[in-house]
Amino acid sequence: METSLQLKEVQKLEGHTDRVWSLDWNPATGHDGIPLVFASCSGDKTVRIWEQNLSTNLFSCKATLEETHTRTVRSCAWSPTGKLLATASFDATTAIWENVGGDFECVSTLEGHENEVKSVSWNAAGTLLATCSRDKSVWIWEVQPGNEFECVSVLQGHTQDVKMVRWHPTEDILFSCSYDNNIKVWADEGDSDDWQCVQTLGEPNNGHTSTVWALSFNPSGDKMVTCSDDLTLKVWGTESIGMQSGGGFAP
Repeated sequence: METSLQLKEVQKLEGHTDRVWSLDWNPATGHDGIPLVFASCSGDKTVRIWEQNLSTNLFSCKATLEETHTRTVRSCAWSPTGKLLATASFDATTAIWENVGGDFECVSTLEGHENEVKSVSWNAAGTLLATCSRDKSVWIWEVQPGNEFECVSVLQGHTQDVKMVRWHPTEDILFSCSYDNNIKVWADEGDSDDWQCVQTLGEPNNGHTSTVWALSFNPSGDKMVTCSDDLTLKVWGTESIGMQSGGGFAP
């Protein structure tokens, strides 16, 4: 039987006073009687936490995270457990927030990028965090006890502003896309935290011909889609073994 999906607006949320850049659903909410929660971040330097009322199904702002970032907050991402929220800002920092008894506290501030942090992403286990910046670098942070974060690798390879980082949904393999028109695949070569670029997807191998703005995986991780200033979307297919050896992606 054919079915059709029709979307309609059920609510308009207001509160931010500048452009809203990004949002992310908390993966630990929306089931077992727990109301849905998502975060949004904005050019107004704040992050807002929105929670659904189980009686009305409507969302309201439950918290405004402010007075930490001093410039636009460009990206936000919940950890897989939903306990921590990472926010990346044009002030060159990434803040880590924890929900403590209903109040959000900034428990760590990650510094090191030379300028604007554009994107932040957790790996599937919640043990690694990746950030990328206008400074052309990608940083990998390891989660330590007590909400401490240690930078275990600074990845240099892009020649321009890095727009987004995303972890593979099932493997500790990192992907980054850039103003240099390329997508890079990064993997840990052994047990020494020696992260290397194992594949570059660019124009010579049927890649994009202009800025690559974003990438996204399907849940199983065997398909990746990318979008670009060249007016195209590209769907890439992979197998985990081939990907780790650097030969697995083809559009």
